[in-house]
Amino acid sequence: MRLTNVKDVQKFIKVVDDCEHDVYLRSLEGDVFNLKSSMSQYIAIGRLIEESGDSLELFADSKEDEARLIQFLCELDDEVK
Repeated sequence: MRLTNVKDVQKFIKVVDDCEHDVYLRSLEGDVFNLKSSMSQYIAIGRLIEESGDSLELFADSKEDEARLIQFLCELDDEVK
């Protein structure tokens, strides 16, 4: 799923931290950042802020975590409207 309009980075990180399994952010260049790793998280958040997330794809290892992330993104869309 593509990331768009993530303005509250702290809330996004909280949702990622609440996930049970690994969550990844992938760039168009093929870079993959494991958001459960603090070091990768810093780099990925920098990319997220820099690119507004438009070219970054978010995915998770488990369906439950994926559902949690989708819910977060849907809430962001509702806030924008």
